[in-house]
This record gives sequence, C-alpha cells and structure tokens, in this order.
Amino acid sequence: MKRLHRVLTAVLSILCLSLGLAASARAYDATPVNDPAALGFSPSRLARIAAWQQTQVDAGAFSGAVAAIARNGKIAYLRAAGFRDLAKTSPLQSDAIFWIASMTKPVTSVAAMILVEEGKLDLAAPVHQYLPEFKNMMVGVETTDPAGGPTRFTLEPQKRAMIVEDLLRHTSGLVYPDADTAPGLERYRALFARDSTLQDLVSRLALDPLTHQPGEAWHYGISVDVLARVIEVASGQPFDQFLDSRLFKPLGMVDTGFWVPPKKLHRLVDPPAGALILADRDVTKPTTMFSGGGGLVSTAADYLRFSQMLLNGGELDRVRILSPATVKLMTTNALPPNIRFVGGAIGPLAGSTWGLGFAVRNDPERSGVPGSVGSFTWSGAWGTYFWVDPAEQLIAVQLIHTTKNAQQLWTPFRNMTYGAFLIPDQGAPASAPIDQAALAAFEGTYRFASFSSRDLQSEFGGIGIEVAMKEGILRVVSPIRDMPAAKAGVLSGDVITHINGAPTQGMELNQAIEKMRGPVNTAIRLRIARKGQDTPVEVEIVRGAIRRAGTGADLQVVARDGKLQIENIGASPVLDFEKAMPIAVVPMARDEFFVDGGDHTRLAFLHDEAGKVTGLVLDPGPSQITGQRSN
Repeated sequence: MKRLHRVLTAVLSILCLSLGLAASARAYDATPVNDPAALGFSPSRLARIAAWQQTQVDAGAFSGAVAAIARNGKIAYLRAAGFRDLAKTSPLQSDAIFWIASMTKPVTSVAAMILVEEGKLDLAAPVHQYLPEFKNMMVGVETTDPAGGPTRFTLEPQKRAMIVEDLLRHTSGLVYPDADTAPGLERYRALFARDSTLQDLVSRLALDPLTHQPGEAWHYGISVDVLARVIEVASGQPFDQFLDSRLFKPLGMVDTGFWVPPKKLHRLVDPPAGALILADRDVTKPTTMFSGGGGLVSTAADYLRFSQMLLNGGELDRVRILSPATVKLMTTNALPPNIRFVGGAIGPLAGSTWGLGFAVRNDPERSGVPGSVGSFTWSGAWGTYFWVDPAEQLIAVQLIHTTKNAQQLWTPFRNMTYGAFLIPDQGAPASAPIDQAALAAFEGTYRFASFSSRDLQSEFGGIGIEVAMKEGILRVVSPIRDMPAAKAGVLSGDVITHINGAPTQGMELNQAIEKMRGPVNTAIRLRIARKGQDTPVEVEIVRGAIRRAGTGADLQVVARDGKLQIENIGASPVLDFEKAMPIAVVPMARDEFFVDGGDHTRLAFLHDEAGKVTGLVLDPGPSQITGQRSN
C-alpha cells in the first residue's frame, strides 16, 4: 500500500503541475443542448448517426439504439432510433434501459479503487488475503507431444500468488467457461445463477485450477466478478449496496442496478433475436448474484454521468469519487511488456493496451479507430459500447442489443462521432472563375483513408485475410476479395500451419496476425493444410496496402458544364460530401475550391514537381484530411 500511495502522490503532483488543477469538477448539464455547434460539432453530420442506426434497424442488425455524445461537460447528442421490442411496436426512447453486460466491469473497477484510496484494499496483496479459498489454487498445464501423441494435463503450484491488481487487469489466470460447449454453458449457468451469490461463485471457482500462471497472460474472464466479492469482504457490505451508496446515489445514476423494478419494465429493451438467454440475463426479477463482471442494467444518460466523473478526474457535481491520480493510474497501461494475450478476439483492440478496468488507446499507427492517445473504453456482450477521450473532452455511448459482430457496429459510430467535429468556419470566400480546360486537370478519384483528422492510420501492409484461432488451429475465415491472399489462391477453411517457416501451433492469435502484417511489397510464406489434399500447400504472398473495412471515402471529381462536381462514391461520408449526392464546388483560386453551403468545406488540390495533380486536401490547416489520387 505504501508503494501505491507513493505512486498516486507522485502522479497527482504531476497532474497538478501540468494541468493547473484543470481536472477539478466541471458541471454536468443533463439537458441536451440545442446547438451542437457550440460544442464543436456539425449538427448535420451528427444527424448521420441516427440515419445510419436506422439503416441497421431496417437491416435487422438490432431492434433499436440509443446514442449519447457529450463534450466539455454538456450533451451534444442524445437520440434513439428503432424500437424497444423485437415486434417493433414500441418506439425506442432515449431513457431506455439496456443490459450493459461487461460495461459493468469499469464500474466495479472504480468501486475497488475507492477502497484502495481508503486503505481498505491493497492492489499488491494476495487475493487469498481477502478470499482464503484461493490460497492453494493450482494452475492447469497442457503439454502436447511434438511427435503427435496425446495431450497431457498436469497441475502445478502458482509461481507467485494471484494479487488484487491481477483481477483488475485480467492477468489472474481466471477465465470464462467456454459457453460454446454444453459443459461450459452448464458451468456458466451454475456460476451465475441469479439465486446464487458472489460467495458461492468464489467457492466454486476455488475448486478448479487456474488456466494460466498469475501475471503471465492477459485472458479476459471472470476476474472482475471475483473482484466484486473482494469488495464485499473489504467493505463489509453486499456489493449492490456498496455500489448504490458509493457510486449510484452520489452520481445520480437513477436507473442503474442489477435488476429492473416493475415500474420501469416498460423501458427495458428486449434481448436480441437469437440470443442464448443465460440465467444471469433475466434482469426482470430481483437477484442475489451481483455480477461485477456483467450484471448491471443502465441507460445512456446514467453511463454518461459515470464517464463524466472519470473525465473530470474523479469528480462530478462537486462529489468526489476518486482522486485525479487514481483515475490516471486506471487509464494508463498496467501490463508488463512481455505479457501474452490469450483468448481469441476478446481483448484490447489493435493499438490499445489495458489499464485497471479499461482498454487504453496507446498506438495510433496500429489502431483501427480514430481518437486520441490515452482514450479509454470498453464494451458489452450484446454490443453496448463507450469511450472517453480526455484530449477532446469527449464521451460517447452507444447502447444496442445484438448478436451480430458488435465491432462492426462500434466502428461506424466512432467514425461518425469524430467525423462530426467542426472545422472553424472561415466564411464563404470570394469566387474566381476557372476555364474548362483547367478544371479537367482535376478529374479523377481521390481516396481518403480516413474521414477524420483525429489520429488514425486507416491503411496498413498485410495480405488481406480474416483468420480465427481455436484450440491452437489458425483457420482462414475469409480472404478479402481482390487482396493479396485471395489473388494467391488462399481459400476459406484453409488451416495455416506455418508462417515464414514458424509453426502456428502454440501462437496466440495476435502473434499470428502481427507476423502476417508488414511493409507493403514485402513477401510472406504460408504453409497451408487444405481439406481434400494430402500434401501441404506452399504459398508466397506479397503484402499490399490493406484498407480498414468501413473507413474512408472516395471522392470522384468531374468537370461538367464549366463547374467542378464532386461525388462521394465510397463507403462513408466525409465532411459535406454524402454518398451519391454530387456537389458543385465554387473556385476561389486556381487550385482551391469551397462548398457554398453546409459546413463550407474547403478543398485544395496537390501537384507533383511536374505539375500533375496527385492529391486533394479537405479543409487545409491543422485539421486537414488528405486524399490521394488513384487514377
């Protein structure tokens, strides 16, 4: 504890010097503003969010969605789209209540850090100091015979005791049961039965071995539920009472809890179609299982208040929950440099690491989403999602219930949020005539890797392939059409056994993906086992530029009737340019144009030394977005 207090004191001192105590409370206005432009957003571009969500409702991705965006302590956007029920008879309202699943984990992590600050909980203490059942837990080890013999399962003692910090950062060795199998599903149901308790859960877990040595692997799992039981022991209160008295009531989170009372059931959103309803998800009745990893229900407005407290450095409406130093500690990398990431696709996204309760964006070159370094985030099983961007003083929350690939539904929302930032309006400049011949030189298609200037690299060198890892087998889900892997003949269902001569058996998924990425125009060798063929397939592939799915825009420029006309033919809108809505731009100089209306987007064409047009800059200046001419 002394070490932690020294760290917190040092971080707080640095914050006070660098921020001038700017992290002190900022009033939170719960009333949506009428003018998002006052908060730096384009109203017309924010409106694209609801329009996109409605297209997803129409396509059956989810029945309804609530999105909320706040900046500088005020709500810029709070709207609902679609329906509350699967029958689509009850329009969704913005105060709808959703099961937020693993968005519970950040709440539990904050609760734990309250006790750390009070000296009732020690991050460096062995978990068995609070939960004696965990003292002699063993670690299960699988050993595979390299000659093809059977896999052996043995037990070994912990190299070091699991500590409380391991629970916050998913390095405890505790993992979720595999609910895709019948035994795993039954195990899950037994652990999280709503008439059970956290104490029961811990007693059952203590009978099984850990999956990894504590501190050696990041593996998403049941750690935060165990942390909730630690909070009960350290505080002397049931977990639900602790949250209610120390977080929900102080923060005014009036609709957040472990079940929905009868008077609020008319606001509860239906589970998604085709969902596997597990015992812990029946939130219509009281429960004694206060799952710290995934039990809460909430609303967008409530979660905004929780997030605003974090953005304010631990304070909201003059109520102090945590110190700024503790919030900084929680939203900074907490993982050792040699950590292994295990557990498939669930984990920090590329370009992110893990703090104490949150994924933290730390590497924009590898990141697939826009935002500032230091942004922190997490999500829930049925697609709920939030992030906080301290550099932009931004919070965004999207609540949905879906069984689809939720990441494909988070990324457009995040892109549209950053894509709605206003460029300072310089007004409409004077026009200058340009002849038809000069206009013709600008014709072509311009590819924009991103439609936000916010810290995003949307292209990387790779082979264009979707893969999955299960039980040590790296299988091709799908080669992307017209990308290097597809052109080289890689097929869906192929098993990649070697990458550049290194066997994939024993690799983690993230390690395999990193090996397949690399500089454009460099070669990679794959050995593939293909169904129906007795001998392996050897493939050499030259890496190409891979564009992240769903990002960017393609603007087609045409000279017509003495005017320059621009049409967005790409997947996403960018500034004033919507898909399939051509706009005639007004010349202001030989290479410069502007949109006479909307947000007055400015354009400047780029040339090489020979005078050939090579690119297009939108809104030149600090927030400019640059596109390359592709033909």
